[in-house]
Amino acid sequence: MPAIYHYKHVVKKNEIDGQNHVNNLVYLKWMQSAATEHSTAQGWGSDRYKEEGAGWVVKSHFIEYLTSTFENDEIVVKTWISELEKASSTRKYKMVRLSDNKTLAIAITNWAYISLEHRVPRRTPDSLREAFVVVTEDQEP
Repeated sequence: MPAIYHYKHVVKKNEIDGQNHVNNLVYLKWMQSAATEHSTAQGWGSDRYKEEGAGWVVKSHFIEYLTSTFENDEIVVKTWISELEKASSTRKYKMVRLSDNKTLAIAITNWAYISLEHRVPRRTPDSLREAFVVVTEDQEP
């Protein structure tokens, strides 16, 4: 059960914008992919959420871009849960280029756990809460 999940990716040509670096919206895609893979690795993939009749929706994103990312860069998106409340969670991200270990961006997403039928907040089940380790600030990468 990895407390800090590592999503590895090689930057593709179609992720590059008119300024010849990764488009800002692509970082959101990487964050989504990293969060989804982390959840799946913890036993909470899309089928499990459907069975529960619930899932996560984004309340807010914060991204700080620190340096540019380019085609063929090998990156890792490190992600972890920093807070897990009764119907919400906070997930953090650190995106790093592997060739020089430079931090490309840091980000935070605030998620709400909702009923898929009624689209209202729902309490996270104990089995979901037990599947994730909450990483404290002193444990962050």
